[in-house]
Amino acid sequence: MAVRILKRARALIGVPFRLHGREPVYGMDCVGLVAAAYCASAGIPVGYALRGGSVDAYVSMINALRLTRRRGLLRPGDVLLMIAGPQQFHLGLWTGTSLIHADAMLRRVAELPGIPPWPVIGAWHNRKRKR
Repeated sequence: MAVRILKRARALIGVPFRLHGREPVYGMDCVGLVAAAYCASAGIPVGYALRGGSVDAYVSMINALRLTRRRGLLRPGDVLLMIAGPQQFHLGLWTGTSLIHADAMLRRVAELPGIPPWPVIGAWHNRKRKR
């Protein structure tokens, strides 16, 4: 599952950054990137600000993707919730060695090598169902 999620995310590298963007043709933000990687479209919010949000609002966005909070070590494909600045929250996808995210400063979706440059508040994953 993580391989497919990361493949979809990597296919979006270079897509322009656009706040509330959900389509690669027009641009994407961090929420749109994560939603696209997880093939989610329904219930993904818009109308939030680039700055001034709350942790609870971002957790609600992640919950809309039907993900489970990760307990323990990060794994490839995990969605990371990070604090990028005062009241500025950011989502990205952990690959195991890098972070794929919609970078407002670079104005595009990018992959950063190494650990995330921002403090990680939490991680979520797509829990596989037991058979």
